[in-house]
Amino acid sequence: MRQAILALGHQILKESCEDWSPELQQPEQLITDMWETMLAADGCGLAAPQIGQPIKLFIVDSQSIYENMDETGRKTYFSKGDTGIRETFINAKIIDYSEQYWEDEEGCLSIPKLFQPVSRPWQITIDYYNANLEHQVRTFSGTTARIVQHEYDHTRGVLYIDHLKPLTKKIIASKLMKIKKGRISTSYPIKYQSYNKL
Repeated sequence: MRQAILALGHQILKESCEDWSPELQQPEQLITDMWETMLAADGCGLAAPQIGQPIKLFIVDSQSIYENMDETGRKTYFSKGDTGIRETFINAKIIDYSEQYWEDEEGCLSIPKLFQPVSRPWQITIDYYNANLEHQVRTFSGTTARIVQHEYDHTRGVLYIDHLKPLTKKIIASKLMKIKKGRISTSYPIKYQSYNKL
């Protein structure tokens, strides 16, 4: 079932999440809800805390981005042989970052209609469990790695705007305040701290 996405201002977005454990409910329904919510919002990634669940679980779809790019874009934003992923990450931990960094614009479903350039490592290696609870250790690069890092940050209470320089934060402060006060409309259900837009 599609869920409303929490907007900037909700405290849960700034909190470090707990590991998923077998004592909690099985994750199948949550994962299904997250995919439905993300796709309806035209997103490429979504983390559980964005729908009010403070656990280390997120989903990534870089495959759709790859499919909608021309060949020049694919060569720029994806490594050779990488056609993107549609993957679920449970209890993920990034265990290695490349020394090579690159900058690209990022947005966030919890921070609607705001995009800023963010510098991140080009390649990462991540340890996690997939939707079938199978242990994985995989290396991702380019756009796929960027989306994984963005969503991984959500499970640690970090937003992409936290990576921006102080001056940039000052420049966009009024826009962030509009979001916090619920003065931004979206095409998808979103819950603002001050009121609910369903």
